Amino acid sequence: MRPRIGFIVVIMMALCACQEPVVVKPSAMLRLDYPLPKYSAMEADCPFDFYKNNWAKIGMKEGCNVILDYSQMKAALYLTYIPVTDNLSELLFEAQKRTYDHSVRASDIVEQALIDPRRKVYGTYFAINGDAATQAQFYVTDSLQHFLAGALYFRTKPNFDSLYPAIDYIREDIKALMETITWTP
Repeated sequence: MRPRIGFIVVIMMALCACQEPVVVKPSAMLRLDYPLPKYSAMEADCPFDFYKNNWAKIGMKEGCNVILDYSQMKAALYLTYIPVTDNLSELLFEAQKRTYDHSVRASDIVEQALIDPRRKVYGTYFAINGDAATQAQFYVTDSLQHFLAGALYFRTKPNFDSLYPAIDYIREDIKALMETITWTP
């Protein structure tokens, strides 16, 4: 029986000796670099103008609806223009409802108001954190004639942690859009 135990010991030692040593690797994070934003005026035959990131491609739909496509990020910012005709209360309600419909999947929704009486721009920006279908929505209005709503969507399964660098980048573009929008007659 002794040779059998010796054989097993030799086999075990040979198997253990062939393994590579365990190396502890430092934790790391994925680094996504995007170009510094360069903004230029988005002028269209619509009752509004704003500055947009040159990295985003413009797609115009009928009725002055705009798509700012961030194809490198598989993302798009959809802008919907609606003229105000005694329906401002309904438009505000619907914009807020569309945002809070995502609260089921969102971990947090942060609101930021925009009030600029000099430019006649009033609105709210919503940062939606968590694995919701959209990570940012907003609306701006002059309260009399114009209403523009926007929503950010990615063409991928929502994963807030993985998408965060792209989300953060486009959120800054949304804020720039809101801060530079002007209404044209």
